[in-house]
Amino acid sequence: MIEIKNLEVSIDDKKILDGFNLAIKPDEVHAIMGPNGSGKSTLAKVIAGHPGYQVTGGQLLLEGVDINELAPEERSHAGIFLGLQYPIEIPGVNNSDFLRMIYNAKRKHRGEEEVDPIDFAELVEEKLPAVGLRPSFLERSVNHGFSGGEKKRNEILQMLLLDPKFSILDEIDSGLDIDALRTLGSAVQDLQEQSNGTKSLLLITHYQRLLDFIRPTHVHIMIQGKIVESGDFQLVQNLEKTGYDPYLS
Repeated sequence: MIEIKNLEVSIDDKKILDGFNLAIKPDEVHAIMGPNGSGKSTLAKVIAGHPGYQVTGGQLLLEGVDINELAPEERSHAGIFLGLQYPIEIPGVNNSDFLRMIYNAKRKHRGEEEVDPIDFAELVEEKLPAVGLRPSFLERSVNHGFSGGEKKRNEILQMLLLDPKFSILDEIDSGLDIDALRTLGSAVQDLQEQSNGTKSLLLITHYQRLLDFIRPTHVHIMIQGKIVESGDFQLVQNLEKTGYDPYLS
């Protein structure tokens, strides 16, 4: 699904990722953990095509195709989704219109007919219970005045609508209480399980609590732009006891 080979990334002439390697196969759920400043969010943004980062070496492959030169919207059409740690606010843009626009953009790319507002309203309202939102939420401006939890629910709603092949959730658990975390974790886990082995997922988090709801198949510790340790869920439990000190040599 995704293969990253010797990826080197800089911003303002400062190297952040230095020979980064990772392979994620279909039906796998990988979690990356690490201290602040280790390059986790940079990795997420680079995969999604953020223009503020300079890829100075290595390959980024999606299903065997190098996507380094693709624009963010092209990567999205190819099946990549990034759930943001800090979703932006768009005052004056109706949330329902925004969601329909991105949904129809994906359909147009596939050569399918666009969905009209009435049919889309039915479609999106069917998905609202999965993320714990009311229909009135759709009439508000995108993320404007939303609580932290509402913004994260809106990110996962976008994920459910776009139905991506490969999703990255960058600290989607930050700002969520335990009930919201359980709701969103269940929604993501259900989408993964219903994919019949065709989707993969990358979780970036600091805490075990997200991984209690979305159980990873692989866990990695990232330090200074590189993966220094990989394992299964036991590695998460070890981190809860030791912290990152043993890996900061």
